[in-house]
Parts: sequence; structure tokens; C-alpha cells
Amino acid sequence: MTHSELWGGICNLADSFHISCSRLAKISGLDPTTFNRSKYSTRCGQPRWLSTSSLACVLDATGLTLAQFAEYLPSDTHEHPKYNHFPKDKS
Repeated sequence: MTHSELWGGICNLADSFHISCSRLAKISGLDPTTFNRSKYSTRCGQPRWLSTSSLACVLDATGLTLAQFAEYLPSDTHEHPKYNHFPKDKS
């Protein structure tokens, strides 16, 4: 998994729920700016990797497993799942 694939997975996941990346962060209990594009790299241009704790918060909020999240990584070979609500929701 590359840096851009991981960040792309977050964007694809948010898109599948028809929400912004900042809304996904907020729903996951994170600062709304956590997934801003400005956070993708440092001021020196070095890639900034998404923390495992941030990813864990997203997985917990969405009810997805790491394997299910992997389905959202950018790919030319398959479509990403689409949801109208978080899988964790009971409604």
C-alpha cells in the first residue's frame, strides 16, 4: 500500500457515504481537518502517512474491517462499495 493509495482510500470511503473527508473525520471523532489535503505532506514535501490511530477511529465509526477498507483503495479494476449510511448503523 502506498502513501497515495492510503489517502485515496480515505477519500473514496468518504465519497461512498456521500460525505466530505472532513465530515468523515468528524464522525470518526477526529479533528475535521485531519484528512485535509494539506495534511498529505509536510512543509518540506515529505509524505505524511495517516496514523494508525486515525485509521482505527475511521474503522470503528464505519464498522468496517481493515480488509473492507482495502476495497476503497484506488483501483482501476473494480468499483468501490457505495453506502447510504454507515454499516455500523442499526437503522
